[in-house]
Amino acid sequence: MALLEHGHVLVLPDLTFDVSEAADVIYADVSDAGVKNVSYNPANGELKGTPLDGTARERLADAVARYSDWAEALVRELLPAYAKGLEKGRTSFRPRAADHNLSKRKDDRRLHVDAFPSNPVQGRRILRVFRNVNPAGEARNWRVGEPFADFAARFLPQTRPMAPGMGAILQALRVTTGRRSAYDHLMLQLHDAAKEHDEYQAHGPRWAADFPAGATWMCFTDSVVHAALGGRYAFEQTFYLPVSAMGDPAASPLRILEAMTGRRLV
Repeated sequence: MALLEHGHVLVLPDLTFDVSEAADVIYADVSDAGVKNVSYNPANGELKGTPLDGTARERLADAVARYSDWAEALVRELLPAYAKGLEKGRTSFRPRAADHNLSKRKDDRRLHVDAFPSNPVQGRRILRVFRNVNPAGEARNWRVGEPFADFAARFLPQTRPMAPGMGAILQALRVTTGRRSAYDHLMLQLHDAAKEHDEYQAHGPRWAADFPAGATWMCFTDSVVHAALGGRYAFEQTFYLPVSAMGDPAASPLRILEAMTGRRLV
């Protein structure tokens, strides 16, 4: 738990998650053109981002739902201290390699921390569990960057405070699913500033992290600076965790940014 909270990536190479029964739909052309991944909502069973229909669509949804449940059971077993505050978010299946035709802000091949424009987290942590199910043994290729405090200090001077009332306006207009906080506003600016900074993308600190087929890995993607360069066929499950549920709340981006800015952000 401490390693995760302080910006490390936990790799679990020997876990079992069998996809053989759904291989014909998982490894087919399952995602819509122009969509980075297939998205599943565990709360209502809604599947988006695929042209499949009928039985094939149902079987794909069942496979993604099964991964969602598997990932949740894994987190609750490995990190029981988080169980009470853990909230399950969306699940995704990523059948394609990194897309080269996106804007800089949407290009996940560029180093960044996660921040969601339409889904404010209001200070909560973003914990994600990934699994590489590539049938040909192809690795999922990441780059992992500098500690979050160094990343924030680098780009914080480029940020500006949110205008008064903006969070409420965005929510009323349904631009966001909830109230955007000063924390969300700041994290989005850090995300965008990093992705748009060509010099940082070319020469900023990073090291290679290649996750082989069959591997599972997890990290707090709101504090781990990362880029996904390549690799096909990966599942991902998102969880949200209140800062109060952490073993060391001071290690959260919320507390780090509040200390840097000298003001409350939620």
